[in-house]
Amino acid sequence: MELQASAALIIIDQQKGILHPRLGRRNNPHAEENMLELLALWRRTGRPVIHVQHLSRSADSVFWPEQSGVDFQPRFMPQDGEWLIQKAVPDAFCATRLEGRLREAGIGQVVIVGVATNNSVESTARTAGNLGFDAWVAEDACFTFDKADYFGTPRTAEEVHAMSLGNLHGEYATVVDCARILAAG
Repeated sequence: MELQASAALIIIDQQKGILHPRLGRRNNPHAEENMLELLALWRRTGRPVIHVQHLSRSADSVFWPEQSGVDFQPRFMPQDGEWLIQKAVPDAFCATRLEGRLREAGIGQVVIVGVATNNSVESTARTAGNLGFDAWVAEDACFTFDKADYFGTPRTAEEVHAMSLGNLHGEYATVVDCARILAAG
């Protein structure tokens, strides 16, 4: 595994709303620490950092623009020179300029972290892979929540996370842990 000097770190939906208790039980309690380690590496090495912010169309969403949940958590506040992509659907490529900006900058590799694994992370990674980007998903820098499956069977956040990563690995993205990315950095 080779981490390119131009690899972009895409941090998805690290907004205040994702910490709301009404979202339920989550997995991977150290995900944010891992995201911050990767962010520190990217900033230290001058690689591109892309912050994705969800602006929900639904007033009952934790990411509704009319309340503080839409704001970035202070520890994930974009710095000067870092990109901001605002989206209204889970996929960070859909109806945004993300693909065009990556191509204009000559970026062919992306490392994706954030929330929720089975939602915005998975949909963004699928599109990245389908568009031909070398997409990596840092499995221990993502998390999700308990969720019932289609048939109503309750699934733990760990199960939802694992299935989502299984959907991605090998077909749309390479799923790795942060230690491997940091070692490649």
